[in-house]
Amino acid sequence: MNYESEQNKMRGRVVVIGGGLAGLAASAALAEHGADVTLLESRPRLGGRASSFLDTTTNELIDNCQHVALGCCTNFLHLCKSLGVADQFHRESELCFIGPAGTRNRFSAGLLPAPFHLMSSFRRLDYLSRADKRALARGLRKLAAEQVTPDDPRSFLDWLKTQNQPQSAIDRFWHVVLVSALSETLDRIDIPNARKVFVDSFLANKRGWEMLVSKDPLDVLYDGKITDELTSRGVTIRLQSGVNQLQIQNGRIASAELRSGETISADYFILAVPHHQVAKILPEQLRESSEFSQLEKLETAPISSVHLWFDRPAIPNRHAVLIGRLSQWVFNRTELLGKKSGQGYSYQVVISASREIKNRSQDDVLNEVLNELQSIWPEANRENLTHWRMVTEHRAVFSVRPGSEQFRPNQQSSIENLQLAGDWTKTGWPATMEGAVRSGFLAAENILNQSGSAAKLLQDDLPISCLSKIAFGL
Repeated sequence: MNYESEQNKMRGRVVVIGGGLAGLAASAALAEHGADVTLLESRPRLGGRASSFLDTTTNELIDNCQHVALGCCTNFLHLCKSLGVADQFHRESELCFIGPAGTRNRFSAGLLPAPFHLMSSFRRLDYLSRADKRALARGLRKLAAEQVTPDDPRSFLDWLKTQNQPQSAIDRFWHVVLVSALSETLDRIDIPNARKVFVDSFLANKRGWEMLVSKDPLDVLYDGKITDELTSRGVTIRLQSGVNQLQIQNGRIASAELRSGETISADYFILAVPHHQVAKILPEQLRESSEFSQLEKLETAPISSVHLWFDRPAIPNRHAVLIGRLSQWVFNRTELLGKKSGQGYSYQVVISASREIKNRSQDDVLNEVLNELQSIWPEANRENLTHWRMVTEHRAVFSVRPGSEQFRPNQQSSIENLQLAGDWTKTGWPATMEGAVRSGFLAAENILNQSGSAAKLLQDDLPISCLSKIAFGL
């Protein structure tokens, strides 16, 4: 972002309600353009779902869920750069896929340009048969060329079946990629969002698939370094300041009434809370309008994490994708953070779309996870385990189900001075950190336009490779 000259700076007060990534992005953008910004957060920390908590046994911060970004997340990366935290991420240009038999498959880009940069790694995946790979190549070509609309009632699983994709390819490729990216099962994912994952991440640009992982616990990043930077730019941050209700007067939002009874007035408001919290904050006369009442039709999906501490190094990889197991990803937190705790070496196992373990005991889940890890890395066994805990974010993401796009509102609400922000608004992206940041930038753009300080905040996507344009018509 570029600082505006004095004459182009925005004059006016903005109240941002919600300190997740959407609220942080909007606050940062508006503050840079001269707005008087007050950020209200009901919790004692910023970051929203991208947060950490203190594990009292180890006395260390652990993330509620492992959050990663990809190279195609241009707006998230831009926000991090503008706030001075871009160097707080590992950029991973190689992944490790571990097949059902326990074999390691290195996955990295070759010398060829996109869309052929991953071809050699794809061909070496030993848990896919030649027939699977031929079917997958056909499926990817067809998906890239597919012209789909948001109201298509078919699930992506329906689409795969019409393309005669083998079950082994569905289980070991399509499911593996999409459950990680969208935190949903294939029967609950629409075709447009599935297509976006594969096109933006793997086909359009050589660096779109590269993974970025924080070097710090999320609270250190969002509630520490970013908080300090926003404060230095004049943003007033008020924690434990939950909003009870917005108050409307003469067709505009006049003020926000806090749970404490305090009232805060402003010229503009951005409501950047999870979609299921919007209705209770809105003025009563707005709640039943179609614009807001349809939000309750957006469904959510859970993500579970199993945090493990061993008395010795148990898993050498910095991270790995596990194929055909309950455990989907494992992250070596000791190596990523560059330090070990008093309880030893820490790892995080991620289980996305974790509805299937809802009725299982935590001990049962732990036993299955340990058995899976030990079959690959013998040191990851119960005898060497010093501490563990399981965490489930029950509303981790909204589900990109077929037809869900119609329930996502624009950032500009029907009330002129009220903007909506959150990954659940219309961003062109699914439930991701990138989608959240985009929504914050779009909401801020609308306010700047209304105030006479128009500016383009949304960043361009990565450029599409010429060969990808030719090969897939992108």
